[in-house]
Amino acid sequence: MNDDINVEEVRCLVDGAEPLGIISRNEAMDKANELALDLVLISPDAKPPVAKIMDYGKFKYQEEKKKKEAKKRQTKIEVKEIKFSVKIAENDVAYKVKHAREFLEAGKHVKFRVFLKGREMAHPEAGKEVLLRVWPMVEDLAVMDKPPRFEGRYYNMYVVPNKDNK
Repeated sequence: MNDDINVEEVRCLVDGAEPLGIISRNEAMDKANELALDLVLISPDAKPPVAKIMDYGKFKYQEEKKKKEAKKRQTKIEVKEIKFSVKIAENDVAYKVKHAREFLEAGKHVKFRVFLKGREMAHPEAGKEVLLRVWPMVEDLAVMDKPPRFEGRYYNMYVVPNKDNK
């Protein structure tokens, strides 16, 4: 910006006016000073480099405003986690699945986890069986995004709401 530009000639553009064409850096600086604006190097790799005469403070402010607006518009996906154990009773499964159904109806993603303790690690397929027992209870509301997968001491299954339920 301004005095930091170290090239002989620049292709000069003026914010909201006709381009000035290829002129020397000093002429571009004089024109920027005359308009009480800044000379900003936009494309330093071009031949010749492209510089624009603009209000740099206003430009930075508008860029920041665009970023905030984009951040405001993005949707944040909320993931709820439901934990089970290998030896979970049927009524406990039903109770936890009831909560999972409420989350899915609210449009939230659900991660089902079965924690394997101690000797249960010798038979990790027992964790997969628990998740496969849970799946029919929620399949009318959801789509299985990630099937049951063994990760560390957990068996995980990731479920997202159906498009038509939202």
